[in-house]
Amino acid sequence: MIYLSHFEFPGREREYDFTMRLKRTCYDTIYPFLILSEHQLKMLDFEEVTILYGGNGSGKTTALNVIAEKLDLARDTLYNRSNFFEDYTNMCSYKTVGKIPKDSRIITSDDVFDFMLNLRSINEGIDRKREELFEDYLEAKYSHFQMHSLEDYETLKKVNSARRSTQSKFVRNNLQDNVREHSNGESAFLYFADKIKENGLYLLDEPENSLSPEKQQELLRFLEDSARFFQCQFVIATHSPFLLSMKGAKIYDLDEEIVDVKRWTELGNVRAYYDFFKKYEREFQ
Repeated sequence: MIYLSHFEFPGREREYDFTMRLKRTCYDTIYPFLILSEHQLKMLDFEEVTILYGGNGSGKTTALNVIAEKLDLARDTLYNRSNFFEDYTNMCSYKTVGKIPKDSRIITSDDVFDFMLNLRSINEGIDRKREELFEDYLEAKYSHFQMHSLEDYETLKKVNSARRSTQSKFVRNNLQDNVREHSNGESAFLYFADKIKENGLYLLDEPENSLSPEKQQELLRFLEDSARFFQCQFVIATHSPFLLSMKGAKIYDLDEEIVDVKRWTELGNVRAYYDFFKKYEREFQ
């Protein structure tokens, strides 16, 4: 499904006209001006899956942030939004096919990282609570408690529960059962699975961060299925060879002198992997 048809950036001439008229000389940077136009990126035409490929500093993250800002997409964390972002996005334009779905959003590596930190903090709290419950169990099970008034009722319930249960069952029954411990990769994947719904436009900034090669391939299948069966559209900034191989993806190479559309097997990052493993091919036999 295509919701965002194309997006147009101001171009070098319009940027220069703006900067020449600029009187706010107290600022050290005019970001995001003069970033995307360096490689003559003026327009992106989108497919169901569109990928922005390039190294650090190529402008792929800037492009996603500009598009998200112009479309007013939901996001979870702040980003590098300079004083000139509004000036720049006012000079951009776009065309949609119908309305952008309400659940559409941008997902960045910062979003995923914050989610993992929060989940880890919760699990550390669970760990501390678990240790406390171990002590409670032993104290309750082997106590010589006798109830003397209604004020002792809660203690009585704890003692009876400990005497009827094994230690592990006692702890499990008293912990929150909806929080589980996951590796960073599992937690990151959970974030994508939770945020990406049916019928939405999603901008993903380097989603491979924190994912193992196996998890990157799992994410690849998840995104392909979401586009194919659940009417999702994706614009992805990545240099992961696994995600670059996505079926039917239109790939813009932002590392070129003039931004060009390429097949994933033509990209420098992918060729570097290919050449490396080709060199050691015999060791895999």
